[in-house]
Amino acid sequence: MTLNERANRVADELDRRAAELRVAVGRGGGARVIDCGGAVPGSLAAGLLMARACLADLGDVSYVPYPLLEVGGPAVQVTTDDPVRACLASQYSGWQGLVGNFFAMGVGPMRALAGREEVFKHIPGKEESPIAVGVLETRKHPTEEVVSGIVTHLPPVAEHLTLLVAPASSLAGTVQVVARSVETALHKLHELKFDVTQVVSGYGIAPLPAVAPDELAAIGGTNDAILYGGKVTLWVRADDELLEAVGPKVPSNASKDHGAPFAELFKRYGDFYKIDPLLFSPAEVEFRNLKTGRVHRFGRCEPGLVRKSFGLE
Repeated sequence: MTLNERANRVADELDRRAAELRVAVGRGGGARVIDCGGAVPGSLAAGLLMARACLADLGDVSYVPYPLLEVGGPAVQVTTDDPVRACLASQYSGWQGLVGNFFAMGVGPMRALAGREEVFKHIPGKEESPIAVGVLETRKHPTEEVVSGIVTHLPPVAEHLTLLVAPASSLAGTVQVVARSVETALHKLHELKFDVTQVVSGYGIAPLPAVAPDELAAIGGTNDAILYGGKVTLWVRADDELLEAVGPKVPSNASKDHGAPFAELFKRYGDFYKIDPLLFSPAEVEFRNLKTGRVHRFGRCEPGLVRKSFGLE
């Protein structure tokens, strides 16, 4: 099955269980639109399904207790044995779209159909499929104009489009953003010119913040969950010397902007894109080398910053 066909199975489950999951299914511009948290309450279960769709159903997502007692509470745990396709070809927020007055980050395997991002020149995952599935991080329903704008970037073979919609300031939206611990580690490695195809499997965990009342606060809390509370383990086949060289650059503490809650950084710069892009990675990253059996761990969690961001102090 293609990435998009796999994600479509998850979307079909959301559709079948709409009432139970507190989501709404409609049509817009010829696409199936599943609202998971915009004009509806959504649910914890819908959040897990959204995260699975983002991963093209190539990963398991679950709720577990967060292991650091200073923070406690629930956490989102992710495991995948196909991390490059699941995380970089599908889950990464690489599609930044603006159609008219509508802006939303595009996530999910529809990116692998479009194949327009630089990352697809370096990783497996670009594909053709009669089905396209994407996730839009927004409270607004996509208009016909927005759907048409998305379709123009898809190949003609894609005849059926499904869009899952939820803002970060919603129950399901919060969950699907915090489920990106492994993805942020993979993306950081790619930015550091590391051959990510050497990563065989991935595990990640990050604490789940409360649902914020507005989008900026939600973006702050969900980012801080990973930047200061995310713990990722990657199983790799690589030279130990390479891992020792690249490892210290991977965690968020390698960035000059490390140490302040994300909302403070946004206020300081006034522009998301002025924040150091190397900040966006987990607090702690561990490499387990399948070639040698050695373990390399870098970075550290910052429970005090997590508590501050989550309003626990």
